[in-house]
Amino acid sequence: MTALPVFIPLSEAARKYGLEEACLRQLIEKGKIKAAMIAGEMVVSEEEVKKRAEQDLISGVTKEDLPEYQRFSQLSGVGIGINEAAKKYNIPYTTLYRWLKRGFISTIGRDGQKVLINEQEVAFCEFFYRPHKHRGKKIFTSNGLPLQKQYKSLV
Repeated sequence: MTALPVFIPLSEAARKYGLEEACLRQLIEKGKIKAAMIAGEMVVSEEEVKKRAEQDLISGVTKEDLPEYQRFSQLSGVGIGINEAAKKYNIPYTTLYRWLKRGFISTIGRDGQKVLINEQEVAFCEFFYRPHKHRGKKIFTSNGLPLQKQYKSLV
């Protein structure tokens, strides 16, 4: 027996995947996300919303294209140690290390035994991390873009 698709309310999908309801409505109108009306409430396919949030909506866009990333351009190419970055940006070491392992932050060299990471990427990640501190919520897509960022112009 095949599994039935899961449908969730539009507002919940928008909140859960960091998208605006208007953006999801546009995708529904274009036939890119399945939707239905149940008891007067619009519901959407959770699997399709999830795929769109992590792939199609942001395909071709890199974090370097975002104005939030460019706002930290003065830090481009500046290396900073993980411990130093953790103190300077008030981010737990383990969070920075996880971002490094997932590719959200890159290494730019070494200073003896110390691994230097890209401070511009740390500042960019911290910009989106700050409002979500200590919540345990996913804030980046698998390719390092902020999940809550709205990509209306790319739909």
